[in-house]
Amino acid sequence: MTDAIVAIRNAVKPHLARLEAGDIVLVAVSGGADSLALAAAILKEAKACAITPIGVTIDHQLQSGSAAQAEKVEKQLKEMGYGKVICKKVVVSTKSGIEAGARDARYQALGECASQEKATKIFLGHTRDDQAETVLLGLARGSGTRSLSGMAVENGIYIRPLLQITRAETVAACKEVGVELWNDPHNGKTEFSRVKVRTEILPVMEEKLGPGIAAALARSASILRDDADALDEIAQIEISRSDLTSLDCEHLSTLARAIRSRILRAAIYAAGAPSGSITADHLAGVEALVTSWHGQGALHLPGGVKVERISGRLSLLAQPE
Repeated sequence: MTDAIVAIRNAVKPHLARLEAGDIVLVAVSGGADSLALAAAILKEAKACAITPIGVTIDHQLQSGSAAQAEKVEKQLKEMGYGKVICKKVVVSTKSGIEAGARDARYQALGECASQEKATKIFLGHTRDDQAETVLLGLARGSGTRSLSGMAVENGIYIRPLLQITRAETVAACKEVGVELWNDPHNGKTEFSRVKVRTEILPVMEEKLGPGIAAALARSASILRDDADALDEIAQIEISRSDLTSLDCEHLSTLARAIRSRILRAAIYAAGAPSGSITADHLAGVEALVTSWHGQGALHLPGGVKVERISGRLSLLAQPE
């Protein structure tokens, strides 16, 4: 074995070792270098752990030839040694943009496959470069600590073992094992934010600030994730003691803002706001009801959530929109 594939096998090995013999795992494969290198490494390491890997490729149906590409990936994985490969077609909603719609459809399809196959984990091929791009996109949006912490190595059923592996290493690994790569045409379309970061912004940062920017951003994400986890844990203690429909404003005002904002966000979602719908501006208005109270009226938030200060308490109720 040569260096790149060894590094990737070493990255997946501890995650497989924690599973039970006989477990089934899914490996999401697009046909690009990252996912193919991941698939090759998992296939080799799964045998020693008595784990059964199943390849899954998603046809987003967003471009001509997508079905043929999915069939090609299926053939590649079977030639690699996969006993079972699932090709799943999805319909992408563009309501929130193609990038977000494709991601949502992909994760929903992977979840459905995991349920059908009784898989315990789903392996994804995101790399250190993807992590750096995620952090920069979060910075551009003015996101909070949780968003800037990037992608977690493990998040529920999903495992991303390659977050310390570079894209260059996955390309080298594929060359080492003789796997033909596919380059998604969408990866060249700079109207997509992530592609613009990858092809224009990060290269300029590397040129002007010196090499190692992607590694530094990924390192920052890891540090921020530790901080966000600690803050979430502290906030959860407060949340578990609280009636989220009626919060004591005086008590809230004594808490650190980072803790208070987490409690307020949890209360708003518990009242019925759709997941991911609450922005920093929404939260600032609710924060003002607690810490800058001067008789302002009720706030009306997504999902029909009404937030109002009444007799020193923050009332959160869901009303028909």
